[in-house]
Amino acid sequence: MNVLILGGGGMLGPYVAKALAPYHNLRVTDIKRPEGDLPGEFVEVDAGSLSQVVDAAEGMDAIVNLSVLRHDRQLAFDVNTLGCYNTMQAAVTHNIRRVINTGPHFTFAGRTYERFDYELGPDIPPQPGTNLYAITKSLGQEICKIYTEHHDIYVQMYLFYNFRDPADLRKGERYAPFLISWENAAEIFNLGLTVDLETLPSRCEVFNVFTDMPHARFRNDKVKRVLGFEPREDVSETWQI
Repeated sequence: MNVLILGGGGMLGPYVAKALAPYHNLRVTDIKRPEGDLPGEFVEVDAGSLSQVVDAAEGMDAIVNLSVLRHDRQLAFDVNTLGCYNTMQAAVTHNIRRVINTGPHFTFAGRTYERFDYELGPDIPPQPGTNLYAITKSLGQEICKIYTEHHDIYVQMYLFYNFRDPADLRKGERYAPFLISWENAAEIFNLGLTVDLETLPSRCEVFNVFTDMPHARFRNDKVKRVLGFEPREDVSETWQI
């Protein structure tokens, strides 16, 4: 499969590219070439530019959108919100049926949920709160959803929060309630690229992607049931005494 990765030079991108390279032909993009080698073809692409994203998607079978910008108000909107519009328009232009989008867990479960509730699944009514990052990503996901209602496109939305390197863990340190290692997180993308689209519950599905954790604040049963994801125990030292 020919796979376009947007934002492939970010923090998660190299792990995703490495995980997908043995199985797919990759076109990895970012606004500038990152340090170090990435597998596949690299093209400089601004996710906020419609023409650049559409051009980069030519000849692709799937799009993986990892692009993100958190702090600057205008750039966050351009990348997180318009970037989703550009992704979906590129999919329509090139008849690409499979899109994977990514975002933070508070795209759906904002601060009011996280502080006061438990057993939070990915299909709750979205409540991103007032955080710039969460709002712009939430708007982007809504754009993706609307496109699936009018076009034969399937979007899988993967929600993450806290990534850790198992080699750098310190027992007893404070941990986030939505935790996973970089390598384990990257494994979900090949599952999403190979799943039979007709078996998905709908054309727009949201998944919490994190390891099994003891506090039960969030639920990850859906990603295991629908996509066959297998969480590792490689970050469990953070909550073990």
